[in-house]
Formats: sequence, structure tokens, C-alpha cells
Amino acid sequence: MAPLRSWLDVDHKSHFSLHNIPFGIISTATDAEPHPAVAIGTHALDLQIFTRENGFASLSVIQPHQSVFLQSTLNAFAGLGRPMHSVVREYLQSVLLANGPFPDILERNEALRQTSLIPLQHCKMHLPMQIGDYTDFYAGLHHAYNVGTLFRGPQNALQPNYKHLPVGYHGRASSVVVSGTPIRRPNGQILPNPTAESKEPILSPSRKLDIELELGCFVCKPSALGEPVRISDAPEHLFGVVLMNDWSARDVQAWEYVPLGPFNSKNFGTSISPWIVLFDALEPYASRGLQNDATVLPYLDEHDRKSHYTINLSVTLTTSSGSTSTITSTSATNLLFSFPQMLAHHTVGGCPFNVGDLMGSGTISGVSKAEKGCLLEQTENGKVDIELEGDDKRKFLADGDTVTIVGVCGGEEGALVGFGECSGRIEPAVELDYS
Repeated sequence: MAPLRSWLDVDHKSHFSLHNIPFGIISTATDAEPHPAVAIGTHALDLQIFTRENGFASLSVIQPHQSVFLQSTLNAFAGLGRPMHSVVREYLQSVLLANGPFPDILERNEALRQTSLIPLQHCKMHLPMQIGDYTDFYAGLHHAYNVGTLFRGPQNALQPNYKHLPVGYHGRASSVVVSGTPIRRPNGQILPNPTAESKEPILSPSRKLDIELELGCFVCKPSALGEPVRISDAPEHLFGVVLMNDWSARDVQAWEYVPLGPFNSKNFGTSISPWIVLFDALEPYASRGLQNDATVLPYLDEHDRKSHYTINLSVTLTTSSGSTSTITSTSATNLLFSFPQMLAHHTVGGCPFNVGDLMGSGTISGVSKAEKGCLLEQTENGKVDIELEGDDKRKFLADGDTVTIVGVCGGEEGALVGFGECSGRIEPAVELDYS
């Protein structure tokens, strides 16, 4: 596609090209209250200021709803539905377009440009949505196989249900944090010597702190208690996508997960990127996910619809000394189930959803070692080291490490659709004294 060109100077390598227009929540030195914005190049367009200065004057359909851009989260805007999201995004594109139809709205309005276009470096980012519930899935087939092989062997790597339904667990919404928020190493029960005959746990800081490379998806349309969402209707319930790191304490997880699954090993922190990329922006990169050799039941059958996205993902680890190494590069197409399938399955028993609810994809891994989305896979549960820049090594994360996930669609400069960054730095565990 030919890149759209803005009258605003946008670097051709920017993730926030005119083809994107992601939505987020910012605060600034002149307005400390969180409020909506969109990202364009190295700037945020402050939608609160834009709204108050009649920036939506040429978009009559949004005018009765302009208060959504005066809120502290995107929930109210998301709740207007996908048709309205599309109209607003296209209008903002046209306002920012070189030789576009609305030059007087912003391009020739110097006063509004000065107040509403704010350098991203001067913006503080906040969680984009008020999250009521959070469910994390396990749709990364290669990740599930690799982990299953580690603990059960290749013959029993996948449980019999795995290819028939999107496996998931209920996470903790209260510990979902925006990119840049430090993550404290959790304390928990672990087995100090898992191979010993004695199975007496101790309370300890996690010694196997890990990452999980994921995508997150926000819900924009509620569903009622007792009413399943049909797979054909599921896309209209989905707002947009963020990058996600579901931090995991593998030693805590190994001890606690039988019989009900992850608990304290997962609930201490989940990081997401601050800008929500709408599905309209992702649509040019729609693709199929991994081929499922099992026949899914009709309520999960998408009839070959392209509901995955070719998002190039990478993970870097920066040590406390400042050296940075790329430890993972993979594609979001390495998922067996899509977000519409996740929603359809989640609601099939009548579980209701609300605007702002969050779903995680599960760890995204490819086939090769360089494509594995967590350290558990890469180090074979701590049996081998991964080599880092500066002659450093890791089996799991050390205090002071910063992990950064980046994701971007497209290869044509000037037309990239990206997510920015999802990062977090590991802080030491709280010292506990029960003497």
C-alpha cells in the first residue's frame, strides 16, 4: 500500500504512522488528570483539548458523545462500538493527512496545534482501560508443546483437550500495570530441592522469575449473564490489541499449580503496552494462525476467517550494567486460537463480559530456540544458560534486569503499525521476617 503522508513530521520508521492512530491515556505537566489521546509519530494528539476546542466540528456523528474524550479511561469511548471507533479513527487520519479535507481543523490552526500536539516524551502514560476482569489463555501451540515436553515428555506434551478449546485461567486484574511500572520479585512457597524425596516447601523470593511474550485484547461490547457470544458476532465485541508480559514465578508455579492451576505465581504483575491498536489498523495484516489438525466444535468454527495478525514481535533484556540483548524474535501468527474464539469459548457457558475486560493470548513461541517466548523454554527450566551481551548469562531473570517487548506490523517504511514498547524492570523482593 502507498504510505499515507501527514503534514506533521512523522519519521518513516515510526510505529505510530498515519496508518495506525492508536488510542491511549496520558497526563501532562499542564494537566495531571489522565485523559484520552492518540499517538502520531513522536507526538500525542490530546483528545481532551482537541474536543474542547471543537476539533470534532466536522464529524457530526460523534458530537453527542464527545464527553467520552473527557474521561480518565477509554472505557466510555470503547463502549460506543466498533463502527464509531472506525469513524473517529478515519476522521483523525483525515485531519492529520497532508492535503486532507480538513486543513482548518488543526494544520492551519496554530493555536490548537501548540496546545494539543504534545511530544510523547512529555506525556506520562496510564492504563488505557479500567479493567474489571482479566483472563489469560494458553493459545501458543509451540509454547504449550515445549513446556509439556519439559515436564511430561514429547508423547504426552499436549493434554487431550488442548486442540479442542482455548485453555485459559482467570488472572488478577488488580496487578495489571502499564509499561514502565517496576515489577517486584514475588515471594512464595517453593521447593528448595524439587528432586529430593522430601516435599517440604519454604517461603522464599522466586528463584525462577520469567517472562511471557503475549498479546492482550480489550473488550468493547458487553455480553449478558447466561448469553453466549456467537463466533460470528465476537469481532464486534473486541476493541483493540496491546503487547503483554505475563510475568511468571516458575518455582512457585511448579509447587502450587496442582490441582487448580496458577495462582500466586502469576498474580503479582502483568505488564501491558499503553497504546491500544484498533482492529481496523490491524486488518491489512490479517492472516491465519497455526493449522489446527483437530476439528473444533461448531461454536468455535470461524470458517477459515483470517482472525490472526502478522505482528513481528521481539524481546530484549537489558541488564543492570546497561548491556542489551535480543532474546526472542517471533510472530503473532504462532497462535492456535484467535481472540474471537477465546471470547466465544469464554462465554459459551454464560459467563458475561464487560467493557474493559482483558484477554491474554498466552505465550507466543515459534519453533526455533530464538523464537521461544519465555526463559523456561529457552533454558529448559534452568538446565542451560542463554548468552547475553557483555559475557553475561541467564537462566532466569536477575534483579535489575529490564525486559522490553516490541511489536510491529508491516515492512514498508512510512506505513508501519506498531505498539511501542511493553517494558518492566525487576526490583528485589520484599524482605519478610516472621520470627
